[in-house]
Amino acid sequence: MASSPDPVVSSAHLAAGGSPHLSELEFGLILSGAAFQRWMVACMTAAGQPGLSWLEVLVLHTVRHRDRPKRLAEVMRVLAIEEPHVARYAVRKLAQAGLVELGRAGKEQTVAVTDAGRAACARYHEIREALLIRAVGEAPARLSEAAALLRALSGAYDQAARAAATM
Repeated sequence: MASSPDPVVSSAHLAAGGSPHLSELEFGLILSGAAFQRWMVACMTAAGQPGLSWLEVLVLHTVRHRDRPKRLAEVMRVLAIEEPHVARYAVRKLAQAGLVELGRAGKEQTVAVTDAGRAACARYHEIREALLIRAVGEAPARLSEAAALLRALSGAYDQAARAAATM
């Protein structure tokens, strides 16, 4: 009987435990996360907005979502940004580029997409459709299943992080 190949991992000492497949998945997350970050920067550069970090691209898309102003706290919650200064820096840089504008709702800062930001997001979408959607080629149901698995894993890792913080 042929043995199954060793899992592809970045930390063999972790794969030696009870779930080598979890280590294999974690390595896949590391690689796909880094590739996704590179993609966002390259796509936004191709869309005519060079110099933005992957986080700034995510903040722009989050602010653009449903075309309504967002409170900074909402952006942070959606993107799981824990440090307010990180979010403020990203928003300030986007504002300096003319992609978002700052406002106020009571005591809270709001962020809204500008016409230039909307145009950059539209161009990003066009490039994404042309280069990535066809290349992925997965059936929509499979992509939705993968997304659901990743969201479930996110919850498991968050819960484990809370438990580890009490150790």
